[in-house]
Amino acid sequence: MSTNVQIIFPMCAMFLLVLLVLGKMFLGRVTAVRSGSVKLSFYRTLQGQEPEQSIQAVRHFANLFEAPVLFYVACILGLILPVQSIIFVILAWLYVMARAVHAFIHLGKNDVIKRMRAYGFGWLALIGMWLMITAKAIHIATLT
Repeated sequence: MSTNVQIIFPMCAMFLLVLLVLGKMFLGRVTAVRSGSVKLSFYRTLQGQEPEQSIQAVRHFANLFEAPVLFYVACILGLILPVQSIIFVILAWLYVMARAVHAFIHLGKNDVIKRMRAYGFGWLALIGMWLMITAKAIHIATLT
């Protein structure tokens, strides 16, 4: 299988992570309503305070639409250019694994130091991907 096609799999795994966090967020909100810690009407306008039992998942879900957007863009650019390198695919998998570890920590015991390490490791992998994209773009530009 071409390394160019292999980049699709970490993208799918990242999407699966988003779905898992979405499920956790939804269950947290349902639990909050059923337990009476928040009224269902709260979710009409989100005025007031989200119950503590669901707020971590809500914040984590929102976070998955911040930095990971740069991951998806990097993967798509890697396909377009194409950056046909197993190193690029490995960096993509490392990013997804770092984000999964980050989610596990954040939605679990929430050890801030461990969470920051996982987050930082993910950024290092993402920076590596972007460096490879930049190198490929420069290479292509010098050929024309």
